[in-house]
Amino acid sequence: MSDIFDDWFKRMRRFMDEIDRMFDEMFREFTREYRRGGYGRPLVYGFSITYGPDGRPIIREFGNVKPSYRGPIIREETEPYVDIIEEEDTIKVIAELPGVDKKDIEVSATEDLLVISTRGPRRYYKEVKLPARVRPETAKAKYKNGVLEVTLEKVEKKHPRKGVKINIE
Repeated sequence: MSDIFDDWFKRMRRFMDEIDRMFDEMFREFTREYRRGGYGRPLVYGFSITYGPDGRPIIREFGNVKPSYRGPIIREETEPYVDIIEEEDTIKVIAELPGVDKKDIEVSATEDLLVISTRGPRRYYKEVKLPARVRPETAKAKYKNGVLEVTLEKVEKKHPRKGVKINIE
């Protein structure tokens, strides 16, 4: 039994060493290019972890750097930090768009997707898959202090269920 665990731990150690090697190489390439002045703008990578109603974790990435096993991928647009709040009758999408003028923001929606993009010196782009179907024509958006809030009505609203009396024979 001990040999099985030893073998498993050795394989896990090799796997972790390979991940460390990939991150080290990615960091070396990243800093080498940055020192040469190849990026010329801030580089951002982050993620948030929340839990859905089913208890499963939801991981959302943001920024303009995407990790890859071949090295970092630098995008022209930054993916903004986005939070999705599902309420009884609506879905709210809150996106951080610092340094953007209201006139430079474009928002479009379908029944299951919200697209946020900006033009100008600060470019952002994000496609948000919505957790429920919505009526795009009901969308309302507000922008203040670098924060965009879009509210959409759900197609199927949740109404409290009324019980039905059952007669006992």
